[in-house]
Amino acid sequence: MRIIYCTYLLIVALPVLAIVTILASLSTIVGCTCGYAKFWGYWPARIWSWCMIRVLLLPVHVEGREKIDKKTSYVFVANHQGNFDIFLIYAFLGHDLRWMMKKSLRKIFLIGKACESAGHIFVDKRGPKAIKKTYDTARNILQGGASVVVFPEGARTFTGHMGYFKKGAFQLADELQLPVVPITLNGPFDVMPRTTSNPFIKRAKLSIIVHDPIFPNGKGHESELETMEKAYNAVMGGLPKDRQGYVQNDDQ
Repeated sequence: MRIIYCTYLLIVALPVLAIVTILASLSTIVGCTCGYAKFWGYWPARIWSWCMIRVLLLPVHVEGREKIDKKTSYVFVANHQGNFDIFLIYAFLGHDLRWMMKKSLRKIFLIGKACESAGHIFVDKRGPKAIKKTYDTARNILQGGASVVVFPEGARTFTGHMGYFKKGAFQLADELQLPVVPITLNGPFDVMPRTTSNPFIKRAKLSIIVHDPIFPNGKGHESELETMEKAYNAVMGGLPKDRQGYVQNDDQ
């Protein structure tokens, strides 16, 4: 079966997905340039992500999506298992969103330009001023009615387990008094582990669990820490038993 799947990837999946990636990127760039960023900054990427998962024949389990209101702005926080986290959230969350992503992704041919055109937020960690500018951009997006997705660990896992959460996303939610929605992702690590040198993905089940929104209950440092703890425990609790428990990630 492994040989058959790898052959399918080479002959069918990769050519199809290359075409879909180019079309999605170009439509995002052109559409957003013409002034329809709300539509073109979201739907081409969502269709691209859906195609990515379906063409690769990856089974998906979705749970809890009914807990979010499409008309509400949220700060979504998720564990970071691998490269397929973005496809899973984009394709199956069903909410208008923008990403906080590594600045290095801007350099990817076509995709980087499409992300810039769509208004995604490139995280610049070169100093306090750069970090402040990053969160100013996120603040403007949230105040404009969209939502943002943050990986509070800041780095993909090496083991499938979670590291610790950084506080930036929770400070932002506290300042704007917006609900935080924890999301548990499982499976992207199995599909493409960070540590692998194998160019072929593995066929594994993907799951996305949307937990109850955590609404503001006060404001200030203590409130931030309380929300962060609740979110961390919710995300951790959604993982399989063998993936639960903190494991240090030296890349954080």
